[in-house]
Amino acid sequence: MRTINESDTIIKRRDSTMKIGFIGLGIMGKPMAGHLVAHGHTVKAFDLNQKATEALAAQGAIACTSSKDAAYESDVIITMLPKAAHVESALFAENGVVEGAKPGAIVIDMSSISPVETKKIAAELKTHHLRMMDAPVSGGEPKAVDGTLAIMAGGEEEAFQEVLPLLECMGTNIVLVGAVGSGTTAKLANQVMVNVNIAAMSEAFILAAKAGIDLPKMYEAIRSGLAGSAVLDAKAPLIFERNFVAGGRIDINAKDLTNVLNTAKELEVDMPLSDRVLSMFNELITDGKAADDHGGLIQYYEKTAGTKVAAPVFEGK
Repeated sequence: MRTINESDTIIKRRDSTMKIGFIGLGIMGKPMAGHLVAHGHTVKAFDLNQKATEALAAQGAIACTSSKDAAYESDVIITMLPKAAHVESALFAENGVVEGAKPGAIVIDMSSISPVETKKIAAELKTHHLRMMDAPVSGGEPKAVDGTLAIMAGGEEEAFQEVLPLLECMGTNIVLVGAVGSGTTAKLANQVMVNVNIAAMSEAFILAAKAGIDLPKMYEAIRSGLAGSAVLDAKAPLIFERNFVAGGRIDINAKDLTNVLNTAKELEVDMPLSDRVLSMFNELITDGKAADDHGGLIQYYEKTAGTKVAAPVFEGK
């Protein structure tokens, strides 16, 4: 395992600019691509949402009309898309990356898909003389915006060293976990811990709400103890404010947990907590809350308990 902090890691200069194709300018992708532009890299950007492409072009990127166009003459092509089907389409469909990319270019898929799908994509890219790394991220929109994402990479050491300066533009905790597929596997583990944590936090809040105690004060009392977590600090204030604007959408996290359970089935691993949280997410999706932040899971508990978790005023941490 390698991290950017190890003394023997060779780190390229940040001012060594590269030509990058960036495909997928959603909640996460747009700010990530923006950091690459800000660091002086030539970024050729494409998204099916033309307004997103134009917005990044206003920051200095080159607007493209297809994945093929974004890949043309690029040293590295980055995909940041919702599902594996979107990644495969961007890479292999008509006017896709493989039609425009030069031999030897590196494709970095930063989407959250399954390791099975990642390895399949890597094998297909190899037939087109393209290298691949999977490098999914954690931290949600806030860390994408401030460039402090955690990045879990899978691939060859040589390719990792080549793209490390780019990853450093978008994240601060960057780890080469292992071979291709290792990054997506680590991301699945991350999603289990995050979403089960949100469910446990929601259960605790609904219990406290039913008991009638001051929830912000309870939060302050427990956040420095063993129950404290980055999830608690990130989501509790938003729950108290009833702010469910998505940093990580419920439907996207449901997709991730579906990938978790499919992978677990292949490995013959029982994951009852993940299975239960996925059921909660699916019920919220049925209730029209697919686009809510996954902290909105509290609404499942509120519905079953007949109690809302909120605070008239939240004074902060």
